[in-house]
Amino acid sequence: MTNKEKYYAFCEIEKTIPLFSQAWWLDAVCADEWDVCLVEKGGTIYASMPFHIKKRYGFTILCQPPLTQNLGPWIKPSTLKYDKILSQQKVLMEGLIEQLPTYHYFNQNWHYMQTNWLPFYWKGFKQTTYYTYVIEELIDLEYVFSNFGYAKRKNINKAEKIINVVFDISAEEFYKNHKMTLAKQGLKISYSFELFNKIYKAGYEHNSARTIAGYDSKNNLHAALFIIWDKLSAYDLISTIDPDYRVYGAASLLIKEVITFVSTITKKIDFEGSMIESVERSFRQFGAIQKPYFNVSKTQSKMLQIANCITKSFTG
Repeated sequence: MTNKEKYYAFCEIEKTIPLFSQAWWLDAVCADEWDVCLVEKGGTIYASMPFHIKKRYGFTILCQPPLTQNLGPWIKPSTLKYDKILSQQKVLMEGLIEQLPTYHYFNQNWHYMQTNWLPFYWKGFKQTTYYTYVIEELIDLEYVFSNFGYAKRKNINKAEKIINVVFDISAEEFYKNHKMTLAKQGLKISYSFELFNKIYKAGYEHNSARTIAGYDSKNNLHAALFIIWDKLSAYDLISTIDPDYRVYGAASLLIKEVITFVSTITKKIDFEGSMIESVERSFRQFGAIQKPYFNVSKTQSKMLQIANCITKSFTG
C-alpha cells in the first residue's frame, strides 16, 4: 500500500488533521500532483506531511497549492512531558524530511498550531513569519460580537436594514461576481473557475463548505463569502465585495452571519490573515487574535539560488 493510499484511510479516522491537509482537499486543489510523507511505528502513523508537486522548466518544486492556507507537518498529539515532546518532534520531523523526493525548491506555509520548526532549521531550511487572525472561542456569541470594533458594528446595523442574506449561491454566480468586482478595481482574478468549482463541489460533498451572499431589494449583489470548515476551525477562504456598494456594510453583516452558523459546528474561525495593512486592520476589528505562522523553504538548486539573489538585488 502506498503512502497516499494509507493517508486516504488515515484522514477518515484522524480528526486533528487540519482541513487543508485533508486528502479530499488536496485532490481538489492538486488533482494527482501531490503525495505525502508518513512516519509510522507498529502500524500507527505518528507524523505526516503532504506536499504539492510542480514541474517547471526541468525543476521539481514542492510548493503550496492554490487557495490553500497551510500544509506542513502533522504530529500525533502526545501527553509526554514537554522536553520529551520536543525530542519526539525532532525524530519525527527528521523522518518526514528524509522521505521528501528529490527537489530543487521547497516552500510551504505551516498551520499556526505547529510552533516548532527547529528540526527543519537544523536541516538547512529557512523560515519567514506571517500572520493570520483567529477568533478562538465561538461558544458565547454575545461576547464575540461585543468585541467587534465600532466601525464593524455600525456597518452591521446599516446593512441589516437593507440587505437580504442568502446561503448557497452557485459556484458560477460566486465566481462571476468575484471576477467582476476585481475588474472594477483594475485587478484580475487569481484562480480559474475550474479550480473553484472543484473546491466548491468537494466542500459541499464533505459537508465542509457554503457560500453566503448579501443582496439589496433590487437584487444587487453587494458581497459574498466562501466559507469552509473542519472540526477544529472555519476559514474565510474567499471574500468578494463590490466596490460600488462597499459603504453599505454587507461584508461585515455576512461575517456576523457566518460566525453564527459555524459556531454550531466548529470551535473557531480563521480569517486567513494578510500582510496587506488595510486587510489586516479589517480582520483585527472583528476582535480576532493575531496568530503567527511559518513559511518554511529550502532551495537545493544552485541555479535557483543565483536567480533568487539576482531578483533580490533588483527588487530589494
